[in-house]
Amino acid sequence: MNRTTSPQDRLARDADTPRGWRGWSRRRRIALPAVAALAVLLAGNTLSVLTQTAEASGEQVVRLPGGDIHVVQDGPPGAPTVVLLHGLGGSTAWWDPVLPGLRDLHVVRVDLLGHAGSAKPTDGYGIAEQARRVGAVLDDLGVRRAIVVGHSTGGAVATSLAEQRREAVAAIALIDTGPRLDAFLGDSVTGSLVATPVIGQLIWRLRTDATIRDALSTAFTREVRIPDRIVADVRGMTYRSLTATDDASTTYLRERPIPDRLAALDLPTLVIFGSQDHRWQPSSAEDYRRVPHARIEILDGVGHTPMFEDPDTTGNLLRDFAGTAWH
Repeated sequence: MNRTTSPQDRLARDADTPRGWRGWSRRRRIALPAVAALAVLLAGNTLSVLTQTAEASGEQVVRLPGGDIHVVQDGPPGAPTVVLLHGLGGSTAWWDPVLPGLRDLHVVRVDLLGHAGSAKPTDGYGIAEQARRVGAVLDDLGVRRAIVVGHSTGGAVATSLAEQRREAVAAIALIDTGPRLDAFLGDSVTGSLVATPVIGQLIWRLRTDATIRDALSTAFTREVRIPDRIVADVRGMTYRSLTATDDASTTYLRERPIPDRLAALDLPTLVIFGSQDHRWQPSSAEDYRRVPHARIEILDGVGHTPMFEDPDTTGNLLRDFAGTAWH
């Protein structure tokens, strides 16, 4: 009786022969060094990415110990001062669309440490540390009192600045700043992978404009044109400055919810939130109702970035709030 030999039978038979084991052993001898080499390359890339630094640059740079800060000033110097603080991965450019609404004010825009034109050291990214630097910038500029506005993570920095220097903050405005950690809805797929050890460092090394735009996708709900400048600012960050700032924001929220911090400060407070925010639960804006003197504005159909998605309304709200807070 003839029996047809299947491919599986032949594979098993060959493996049982000396020649089969020699073939397997030879393939293993080739594969193991390749795997080892890949591991060394990945480890080297991880170390290189994590230790990368950069100096500050721009037309106006405030020199500070531990990291210089890039600032941009607009409007009449003698007018009331409004300080604008961007979010994670942001820059002074994120405020460009609302500047027309603030033209009668002295506007100070700050690139937080690790972002855009500011220095990018390997450490110093704690929220309290970021806030201290903003305070030092204001001292250097001769600004004794200001209304401080923060978008997303920038709202945490604004809050920390008010905690540290209550006398320097006349009022505070938060734009889509998550009030507590469990209100976070998540990031894009690319954004989540960037935070994954080894894989994240490799993605960062190979990042393209398309990768960055995908990572930014959850920052917008309405169709808006993302300026090339914003993509370039993200590209210019180091992996360490991005992830360390993200970790610092998480730590700050874990320690104490932002509404609880603000309630203790008793400051005039404006909260602007997009009803279609894809990063933070829009309903979490209600948490700010326990803050005395808080005014909450929900923008219909707007996502995480009202400055781009509805700049006219956002600018008008900030201007009106500034006018009220200074009287």
